[in-house]
Amino acid sequence: MNVDQIREDIPLSREVIYLDNASTSLSPQPVIDAMVEYETHYRANVGRGVHRLSQIAGQLYWDAHETVNRFIGGECGTPVFVRNCTEAINMVARGLTFRPGDEIITTVTDHHSNLLPWYALREKGVTVNVISPARNPMAGITADDISSAITKNTRLVAISHASNVLGSVEPVKDIAEIAHDHDALCLVDGAQSVPHFKTDVRDIGCDYLCFSGHKMLGPTGTGVLWMAEDSLEPLLLGGGMIDDVTTDGYLVASGYSKYEAGTPNIAGAFGLRAAVKYLNAIGMGAIEAHEDVLTRKLLSGLSGIEGVTIIGPPEGEKRIGVVSFIVEGLHPHEVAHILDDQYSIIVRSGHHCCMPLMQYLNLPDGTVRASLYLYNTEEEIQTLVEGVREIVEGV
Repeated sequence: MNVDQIREDIPLSREVIYLDNASTSLSPQPVIDAMVEYETHYRANVGRGVHRLSQIAGQLYWDAHETVNRFIGGECGTPVFVRNCTEAINMVARGLTFRPGDEIITTVTDHHSNLLPWYALREKGVTVNVISPARNPMAGITADDISSAITKNTRLVAISHASNVLGSVEPVKDIAEIAHDHDALCLVDGAQSVPHFKTDVRDIGCDYLCFSGHKMLGPTGTGVLWMAEDSLEPLLLGGGMIDDVTTDGYLVASGYSKYEAGTPNIAGAFGLRAAVKYLNAIGMGAIEAHEDVLTRKLLSGLSGIEGVTIIGPPEGEKRIGVVSFIVEGLHPHEVAHILDDQYSIIVRSGHHCCMPLMQYLNLPDGTVRASLYLYNTEEEIQTLVEGVREIVEGV
């Protein structure tokens, strides 16, 4: 990995120490160029014209789906472009037919986006079982946790591949197998996994995988819902998702078109395509290895500071480059503000859209969270550690 070249492609990475990648990553110039090229040279709608501009845009839009699908080993299923994981999970919640007595299993470690759509189904008599880690509150969910909770009424298990607070990586392959052994479906929220290590839906065996473009160098307002079978009822109806319409009814299209009613975010799709190509050119294995070095350095540095508590799995367990911590005597927002104001370090603070987890861990104010990506350096990690140490010494 040529980190210097990557940073050349991302000017903002040289202006601040950007460590809020679990929320939104920065975009390299090739991603921006791909969107500008569309807007400048062949701006047209897709699937709605035979003129040259529409044909070029349509072909590239189709190729964007193919590129993303190959990235996750998803050729056996259907990739649908959405705005983000939130929209994707809502599509599943509203697209499946749930009946009173059906059960959904999710976890206290999950993002609000993988909780609220299921909570809403309680109004239909659906049971939502939010389970907690039995082994270690900070170590994430295990397959045994799922196995102990699943019942004959379980219709769906919905779980994050990696926690955006703890950084823990969950055993989604084993969990998908447990779900299928009980005739249940499995949805995996890959928002924090797909951008950071090789994720293959064939290996996982899940029925649904969602991820967001803005966390993997792509534009905001882009994301993917991958489906093993396109059996969901469409969330939206209208132009672009039909094969035929009469005064008596309509016939929906097949494939991803069935779920993409209306004019899509075409420029965003081309940006997402460019982001995937950028990641592929570097190699997900190289990215994972680079982030692992940075994560170990950060954990080692913070653990040596008295008054700092790291929130996450114990040493030796698989994790991503998400490191949450608290500083004794300071609100997380105070720490984040000082890091920004005095050190130009950008981190996130608060609940990270995981209020149930914060309540479970007895962290009413949340945490400070540093989240890493391919353009971060060891020097930046050292600056963060030194900054936190100076903040603690000044309390």
